[in-house]
Amino acid sequence: MLTTIKTHQPIPAGVETEKVIFELKDYFKKSLSQNLNLMEVMSPLFVTSGTGINDDLNGIEKPVRFIAKSFPDRKLEIVQSLAKWKRIKLGEMNIPHGQGIITDMKALRPDEIVSPIHSILVDQWDWEKRISEKERSLDYLKFEVAKIYNAIKKTEEYIAKLYPKMKMFLPDEITFIYSEDLQYSYPKLTPKERENLVAKDYGAVFIMGIGHELADGVPHDLRAPDYDDWSTSTTERYKGLNGDIIVYNPVLKDAFEISSMGIRVDKKALLKQLKLTNTESRTELSFHKKLLNDELPFSIGGGIGQSRLAMLLLRKKHISIVQAEI
Repeated sequence: MLTTIKTHQPIPAGVETEKVIFELKDYFKKSLSQNLNLMEVMSPLFVTSGTGINDDLNGIEKPVRFIAKSFPDRKLEIVQSLAKWKRIKLGEMNIPHGQGIITDMKALRPDEIVSPIHSILVDQWDWEKRISEKERSLDYLKFEVAKIYNAIKKTEEYIAKLYPKMKMFLPDEITFIYSEDLQYSYPKLTPKERENLVAKDYGAVFIMGIGHELADGVPHDLRAPDYDDWSTSTTERYKGLNGDIIVYNPVLKDAFEISSMGIRVDKKALLKQLKLTNTESRTELSFHKKLLNDELPFSIGGGIGQSRLAMLLLRKKHISIVQAEI
């Protein structure tokens, strides 16, 4: 065990880092699965093109496509995330209400702009949980976010026990903030600048309602129209049943996104969001037909970055230190 680590200094690279990454990931996955009542399942690396199952993220990113020799008549594509696949899996497995699935997702996002916190390779704990129609509410969303944050805090405590001189820095609780309120309070700042400000002030925030246009006509960030519900009004002033978990990273001295998640669209929200994004042609795709025909369960889900969490809790400055990439 190391004894020379000071506050916010990273665990030394090499063998020590490799060992603790696996310990961290294993501990967090178990904590999250227990908190959310999830069972682990296998997941695909690629899916069939033209089904609507793959995640197109903000609607502009293109997946890697290929034709396998054994399936010459079928175009396949590498997943970008499993947002819609998980919902189908919930139904196929007939997962009971209040329970869900978690999978170790690997994806390729070739349009990603590589940076110290972004990579073409994406590794996430992708999870999805079956809920009731009545649970499609802001209160329930907050309830589940608090459970996820609890798993993050427990993992931070676990790492601190392994390396006692590493000071814990995450607050005990996460703060909930609407994207509308941020825009109203700081109209001259960009969304990224607003995130930096509140992350530094609170330490950990869940910014709610991401995808719809704010008062200035610009969304806080973009979201695909067919998984998270970002258009449902929760009050006269607020919209959106989704959001991002963002913390303040003391090493990078910046806002740091850990998770994007939300309550998934129902038929009404799907049709509304397809219209808002001029993508109504998607109603002819396999996934969307299933949803419109009431063949998919109500659900909540999201992705939690594995390398992102390792970067944060191990005090690393670059994602390449905690991930095998190019």
